[in-house]
Amino acid sequence: MKPSFFSLGWRTLWRDLRAGELRLLIVAVTLAVAALSAVGFFSDRLKGGLQRDARQLLGGDAVLASDNPAPAAFAERARALGLQVGATQTFPTMGRAPDEQGGASRLVALKAVSPGYPLRGQLLVSTTADGAGEPTREVPGPGEVWVDAAVLESLDLHLGDPLLLGDSRLRIARVLVLEPDRGAGFMNFAPRVMVRETDLAATRLVQPASRINHRLAVAGEGPAVKAFTDWAEAEMKRSGLRGARIESLDSGRPEMRQTLDRAEKFLNLVALLAALLSAVAVALAARGFAGSHLDDCAMLRVLGQSQRTIALAYAFEFVLAGAAASLLGVVLGYAVHYAFVALLAGLVDAALPAATAWPALLGLGMGLTLLVAFGLPPVLQLAQVPPLRVIRRDLGGLKPASLLVLGLGVAGFAALLMAVSSDRLLGLIAVGGFAGAVLLFAGLSWLAVQALRRSVNESTAPRWLVLATRQVSARPAYAVVQVSALAVGLLALVLLVLLRTDLISSWRQATPPDAPNRFVINVLPEQAADFQATLRQAGVGQFDWYPMIRGRLVSINGQPVKPEDYPSERAKRLVDREFNLSNSAERPPHNPVVAGRWTPEETGAVSVEEGIAQTLGLKLGDQLRFDIGGVQTESRITSLRKVDWGSLHANFFVIYPVASLPDVPVTYLAAFRAPAQRGFDNGLVRQFPNITNVDMSSTLNQIQRVLDQVVQAVEFLFGFTLAAGLVVLFAAVTATREERAREFAIMRAVGASSRLLRQVQGAELLGVGLLAGFLASAVAAGVGWGLAHFVFEFPWTASPWVLLGGAAAGAVLALAAGWWGLREVLRRPVVETLRRAAA
Repeated sequence: MKPSFFSLGWRTLWRDLRAGELRLLIVAVTLAVAALSAVGFFSDRLKGGLQRDARQLLGGDAVLASDNPAPAAFAERARALGLQVGATQTFPTMGRAPDEQGGASRLVALKAVSPGYPLRGQLLVSTTADGAGEPTREVPGPGEVWVDAAVLESLDLHLGDPLLLGDSRLRIARVLVLEPDRGAGFMNFAPRVMVRETDLAATRLVQPASRINHRLAVAGEGPAVKAFTDWAEAEMKRSGLRGARIESLDSGRPEMRQTLDRAEKFLNLVALLAALLSAVAVALAARGFAGSHLDDCAMLRVLGQSQRTIALAYAFEFVLAGAAASLLGVVLGYAVHYAFVALLAGLVDAALPAATAWPALLGLGMGLTLLVAFGLPPVLQLAQVPPLRVIRRDLGGLKPASLLVLGLGVAGFAALLMAVSSDRLLGLIAVGGFAGAVLLFAGLSWLAVQALRRSVNESTAPRWLVLATRQVSARPAYAVVQVSALAVGLLALVLLVLLRTDLISSWRQATPPDAPNRFVINVLPEQAADFQATLRQAGVGQFDWYPMIRGRLVSINGQPVKPEDYPSERAKRLVDREFNLSNSAERPPHNPVVAGRWTPEETGAVSVEEGIAQTLGLKLGDQLRFDIGGVQTESRITSLRKVDWGSLHANFFVIYPVASLPDVPVTYLAAFRAPAQRGFDNGLVRQFPNITNVDMSSTLNQIQRVLDQVVQAVEFLFGFTLAAGLVVLFAAVTATREERAREFAIMRAVGASSRLLRQVQGAELLGVGLLAGFLASAVAAGVGWGLAHFVFEFPWTASPWVLLGGAAAGAVLALAAGWWGLREVLRRPVVETLRRAAA
């Protein structure tokens, strides 16, 4: 009785597992599924956490956020609808210890709150610096201030001590443990200081040009909240209220997720790369698997098995192997996503909700799609092996997959990757770039094989080199596949090295050594002369000094400016906020003019930064009207400037090329490199208590730590990509193992020594590895240049050592993979080799 495809598939699966025939396939699928499902589990839990905490992150059911206090009509309308109303004001300033307690100072994030805060969530406070915190519905009392523990530590203060804020002296009453609406940790580097809203005026920190974030929160029943948001949107449009927006559960606060979104995109990109590399490994390994089973299938045909039974048996075997590998990948991915949560500690809440089943189902689908799309086509050809192959081994060889089958598989896999990427542009770049790299590698490697055939002189070259050249030239298609696959795998390795060492290091070190590390804002006009004199007395000879004016763009060429006129989200945000403007008769030396002309003391003129000009569609000669504190001024664009926003100098979107602008509210900004003398910052804040002194060195260190966390998470996942690349490397090198065995058998039969065969194999692997490493390094250097110039935006040129190092690494890895994967070919006894070759 003939066995069914079910029993035949079980037997072949068990036999192939014991023989290690499915090892590469299972490893490749497991890596791809683990990488994608790890990112999927992390993203799923993160989104669930944000949805769970949305109301707390907002501070209410809906919030009116604005640059200026909201008109009273908004609060009145909310109360009329039966909603609770609460208001907060937030801005950075300097907190100081009294002189008798050291006089230390530091940048803090001041928040003034009204009774009833927060409307949603719980405020946790403690009466000790290291307490766990207890919920409270109170707010700071008159004359009190609540602070983060970091404020006490940095200023060497204790509960009950006074804290100086501007002109006020407030008593530290409690320690803030949890502030529900503060936002993600990476958005607020400065520690929080909270006061009662009625105490804010006495500090004299609020000046006409101060940047304050006003938030009017409402909470109540869903229909009432929706009625309020609908009314507020209509009222803002009707009254032309600028710089205000409604934040709700629908709109959210996109700035809270910016860093995590970028990290998630990086992780998605790395996971996609791992999946794409795994697809190459599966295709190579499946073809090798099919090649090693040709004789088995021919014997099954002789014994009477039908093509249908053989095809179903191998399909059954592959589906079971793919399901097992996918399940293993999902389990591994679930474990790995906890590493992301740990590496991003502080940026994400560790107490995230449980993940849904969607990432697991997606991982299983990806694994099966990977095998079906790239593994089954060559394996299903086994059913077409003729019985005559038993006596004629030249019959029934594997053929290239049809373009239709290959196209359908690739299209299905690419569509699934696009869905996984959750970003159309990211998916297109990853899939399209990968396909382009493969085609480029294939074309260049074919040209290299043709050049090799013509460049080696067989009459003078060493015998091992002649034989190695013949080996490569005799199988140009195999050589192209090997070089392309090796280059794709090495591309991931070289990119990893460049990203970790050169690009990220260059980005971190892009700041010049003499760049300003202090930014002081809110210097009042009557303090300007004394402030500059104080800097000079401290030895600060050079500093940026500019007026800072808040103005809103109201019209361009006489046409009112409205956010809905622009398709770009950045343009909408720019025209819906107040600009920081400035004036200076002399052009800032770090702002070269790229179009037009800067003419000192030219009235009715403005100079615009070229980036914002492109975003808003501005050009030379356009008339801009700004509303500056109720005073409207109209000016013509006479020049465009190039601004390096990473230079740490004082920079502005718009500058009037005049020494003064009368009748407009103004404060001053100073940027300088602080002297090394001890107590300089504290003395400056004591002398000018209203200023905000931003120590950029500490802030940049905090940003650096956030970047380090994101980089570590990305590098952790890069391990999967690297492993997938090594699997591709091994699969590519061992893809021609049986062909090599037959050729070596013939060479041995005519007297070739084992030493000569080792030299031939080593030369071939060395050449393939060198070429693949060189091609991968060249492409990686090009990608690195693009990242440096267009993403990181700093000049970077790849070292020539990148090409040499990449080529050397390719050669070493190819030799290592060849030694491991092909050592059995050289160790096989001559009699056995001849018997296999003749069978």
